[in-house]
Amino acid sequence: MAADTPGQDPAGEDSRIVSLEERIAKAERAEKVRQGAVEQQADDGTRLGNRVLAELIGGLVGGALIGWVLDRLFSTTPWLLLVFLGLGIVAAFRNIIRLTTTKPPEQ
Repeated sequence: MAADTPGQDPAGEDSRIVSLEERIAKAERAEKVRQGAVEQQADDGTRLGNRVLAELIGGLVGGALIGWVLDRLFSTTPWLLLVFLGLGIVAAFRNIIRLTTTKPPEQ
């Protein structure tokens, strides 16, 4: 009766079967991502794009807001708004260039 019941092979698992199971699991995960069943993780390009967009919007809005407030305080409409809007744009592009340039690996 002991021969009729399934059990583990006393010699251990075959490495080919383990490798096959890993490849099947990897293929199933890839197929789920392809079909849209599983959300794909954001890659580095998406993160960089979001960061660049945030820098650009933040520079524009921040410069315009500071300029508008100072214009209201000193009654210099629209000059400080224009100056700080320009400075915000320059700062945003400076940060974007700094984000997107990669340093060569040191040897």
